[in-house]
Order: sequence, then structure tokens, then C-alpha cells
Amino acid sequence: MNEASIDPAVSAAAPPVVSVIAPVYNEHENLPDLVTQVAAALEGAGIPFELICVDDGSRDGSDRVLAELASTRPWLRPLYLNRNYGQSTAMQAGFDAARGEVLVTLDADLQNDPADIPRLLSTLAAQPGIDIISGWRRDRQDRALSRKLPSRIANRLISAVTGVHLHDYGCSLKLYRREALTHVKLYGELHRFIPALAGQFGARVMEMPVNHRARTRGVSKYGIDRTVRVLLDLLWVKFLLRYRHRPMHAFGGAGALMSALGLALLLYLTVLKFTTGADIGQRPLLLLGVMLSVLGVQFLGLGLLGEMLTRIYHEPHGGQQYVLRDAPRPPTSASL
Repeated sequence: MNEASIDPAVSAAAPPVVSVIAPVYNEHENLPDLVTQVAAALEGAGIPFELICVDDGSRDGSDRVLAELASTRPWLRPLYLNRNYGQSTAMQAGFDAARGEVLVTLDADLQNDPADIPRLLSTLAAQPGIDIISGWRRDRQDRALSRKLPSRIANRLISAVTGVHLHDYGCSLKLYRREALTHVKLYGELHRFIPALAGQFGARVMEMPVNHRARTRGVSKYGIDRTVRVLLDLLWVKFLLRYRHRPMHAFGGAGALMSALGLALLLYLTVLKFTTGADIGQRPLLLLGVMLSVLGVQFLGLGLLGEMLTRIYHEPHGGQQYVLRDAPRPPTSASL
């Protein structure tokens, strides 16, 4: 990106090249500084931008603060959700409203440093083969070990499960080319898995160290319950990445294994009955064999149902199971 090619004075009036998206939940104390720092970073670099702050049902007056700030800043576009849906849904609302060619996400609590954005944009412009740049809080300022240790474990687990290896999945400061998010939809806690979800459609990801600042105002929204939700979503992501187009391989494999074990037990009991005359009616193995056989048939049925739903999606409605990409972009220093 040629940062000197655009006059900051006209950046607010020009079509935005960059859309900065910040989910907001009870951050009224931090919003004025957030808006000021984003403007200083991007106007100072001469980059036409918009800042989309998505108020996720805040109850502390954040919506009123945003409305007041937006009244004198045409590049500030607040969105107001009618209740607290969660960070993933708020981020999806921002993606849907964004007009820029590059989408930037960051937290509204000022722990992400907006001054990092121009540097990341320059790297993205110089790397035409990269679609996503993920921030890495290499020197985290969280004092509590109860946040750092679970985060490290989660990052290694997510990297191992998804195959997209990042040091810091939890860092909200990320850059996306618009086309990298075309097929990604967020819900639950899936916002932290965006690199992996986009990767299944061929998006290429790199990681860069970014500044991380300690929270000075407001209250953290993270707790142990969120860790549990992330782990559950990770199971869904694993299934989605591996079996989205072949559900029979997941359910059918488990069903075949259970059916085989159940039938083997029943066959053993049958042979035992006819060769020795033993009473098998009260044996736990009989109940186990019947249960495994029934569960196996049910899992096979789920696999067939999943295959039928996959065909319904892909065939009548034309949903594609692949995504074509454009020809490789040559290196350029031109504006994104």
C-alpha cells in the first residue's frame, strides 16, 4: 500500500479501503479513546477507512456514547444490536455492513493497539499470496496466570485440531481480504476460528507480532464458562472441517464399528447357547450386544440422513463444495 498517496483530509469522504470492526459490550469508558486512536492511526497513514462499532446490547450507555461520537465523525458507523448476541454475531454484523476491501477486527477494550494497523496493512499489500494476517500477542500484558495458561493450551489444541498453526488464536486484531470471508459465517464462539474456517476454502494465513496493552478501564468479559464454550465449538469445527461433505464417514464409521461389536457379542452368545445350553437371558453381554447393534443401526441411519442433506444442499440449490480462486497476483506496491 502506498501510504503517502492519499491525503488524510479527504480520507473521510473517499470510499473506504479499510473497514475496522470493533464489537462493543459495556465499554463506554474506552470508546472515546478507541475512536481517537483508530483515526490517528489510519488518517495519519492517509488510508480511507470506516470504523464500524457494533454495540452488542450494552447496558452501560455505550450506545449513547457511540451515537454522540458518530454525530461529528462521518467515518464512524455504529450498529446497535437489540440484545447481547455474543462476540461472533456482533463481528458477523460488522462483516455484513463493511464496505472496505480489507476488513480489520480488534477489541474495543484498547488492549489491541490501533497503531499496529498501518504496519499490518503494508505487509498485506506486499504479500499478494496472503489473505489473512493474524495478530500474535507475543508479550501479553495479562497479569493473571489463569488467563495465560488456558490460552496457551487452547492455542496448541486448536492448532493441532484444525491444522492451521497459530500462536495466538485469541488475538482479535486480524486483517482479512474481503474475499477470504465470502464463505465464512459466524455464530457461537466461532470468531476465534476464522483463520481455520477460511482455510478450508483456500485462504492463506500468516501471523505477525502485535503490541498488547493491559486493560486499564472496564471489566473483562472472559471467564471459565467461555473456555468451555470454545472447547465445544472446537469439536464442531473439527467435524465441519473434516466431515462437512462426507457425514457418512463420521457417523457410518462409528455405526459400523458398534454394529460389528454388537453382532459379534450376539453371535458368541448364540453359539454358547446352542453348544453348551447355557442360560444367556440374564447375561450383561446380551444387553450390551443388543444395545450396540441398535446404536450402530441408528448411527448408520444418521450418516445416510446427513448424506441426503448434503445432496439436497449441493444439487437442487447449486451450493458448491469447492471455491475457485483468481490467478496469482503479482507483487505490487499500489494501494490495496
